[in-house]
Amino acid sequence: MSIWIVLAVVAALVLYVIAIYNRLVVLRNRIENAWAQIDVQLRRRYDLIPNLVETVKGYAAHEREVFERVTEARARAIAAGSVAQQAQAENMLTQALRSLFAVAEAYPALRANENFAKLQEELSETESKIAFSRQFYNDTVLQYDNMREAFPSNVVARMAGFGGKEYFEAETVSREPVKVQF
Repeated sequence: MSIWIVLAVVAALVLYVIAIYNRLVVLRNRIENAWAQIDVQLRRRYDLIPNLVETVKGYAAHEREVFERVTEARARAIAAGSVAQQAQAENMLTQALRSLFAVAEAYPALRANENFAKLQEELSETESKIAFSRQFYNDTVLQYDNMREAFPSNVVARMAGFGGKEYFEAETVSREPVKVQF
């Protein structure tokens, strides 16, 4: 009789470990999916930027430095590898785009341009989607890290090699107001 109790306890323990492992796998996959969604929105953003720059160039051709910064920041963002590098590159790109929009403010005819207005609206929508995707990604990383670090799932996570994940964080510099000088 006691052997059945021991077997039942062992079976319950094995099932519990399997459930923890499966939950960790689900959360890890959800993080990868969330990152892929961020990537989709970032690609959309990267595709919009050259059109926006070209539209502004037609009105403010002498603002070459701003265009170069936007182009360089876009290239860095596309080439970024890790989550931390991507976050840093995206923050630089956001600052460069703010400078571009500040330049556009100085040209009333540009602001009235239908193509510019449409591109600006699409970029704004994309920025909202990126913010939502970042939030979802970070929330998922939080769930995963909580599961990975809490007892007893931390034992399973450590044995199965589930490592930590990076948050997609804004740098301190990107939280400050943009300074534009002409």
